[in-house]
Amino acid sequence: MKFNYNEDQEIKEFIIDNRVAFEGMLLEEAVHVRDKIEEFNLIGNINLLENAYNLVLSVVDNKQEAVTELGTREGIAWATHKLTLAFKLEWIQAIRKTLWEFLYEFDRIGKKLNEKEEFYNLQIEINSLIDEFFRSFFLSYSAYKDQLLESKNKLVESLSAPIIPVTRYVSILPLIGMLDEFRGNILEEKVLNDISQKGVRTLIIDFSGLAEMHGDSIQLFIKLIDGITMLGCKGIITGMRPEVVSHFINRDVHYSKNIETKATLQQALKEFLQEK
Repeated sequence: MKFNYNEDQEIKEFIIDNRVAFEGMLLEEAVHVRDKIEEFNLIGNINLLENAYNLVLSVVDNKQEAVTELGTREGIAWATHKLTLAFKLEWIQAIRKTLWEFLYEFDRIGKKLNEKEEFYNLQIEINSLIDEFFRSFFLSYSAYKDQLLESKNKLVESLSAPIIPVTRYVSILPLIGMLDEFRGNILEEKVLNDISQKGVRTLIIDFSGLAEMHGDSIQLFIKLIDGITMLGCKGIITGMRPEVVSHFINRDVHYSKNIETKATLQQALKEFLQEK
């Protein structure tokens, strides 16, 4: 392969003048990423070749802040669009190897890195900066992922125990989907806090949307019922289907006699509102 070179060039100018060759060598090195270039651009507006070129120029120019900024920005972009990390690992290693191949060609043609100490210092500088890009990328990637996970967990917690106010002192807790130990713990904490903070005096717990109950969650549910009663709140259970009742019977579980049961949510609301 022919390279453009003149005697006054430094490494940065050599790379700029041979950008097409650099990008070609990079794509040859990153065989698995090569076919994904356009896809990444379409999905996340991530121009891998442009970013790699800018990274290499910042590295050879010893601009650490620019390298860190590039890594941080790409980490967020990668996390936002859920791109595969394996491709990123291959891409970074390909950039490192291609850059060193270019440095070899620069030295081979111009004989400018004859001093052993000079080459050694350059090696430390370049590898440290690429490692910095690698570090900042994964720090921002992980931080963004953790932030997304925390937001999703808060949403799940909220949806797992959605207390719906009917009147000032009456609320409904619709149980939907599956009730397992994890969700049971969320219910206990959130429901008891809401009852205390919002002054709920009657809580209607509707089972009509519950698909399944696990054994451990039944015990947690009984604890929840006891907690509701201890807070001075009246509990009304509605919509208990035969298969759910069987879970209680098979495990010989009984809840407080202070808890009322109604066949349907509509019946509980109708009777309660009529009383008021």
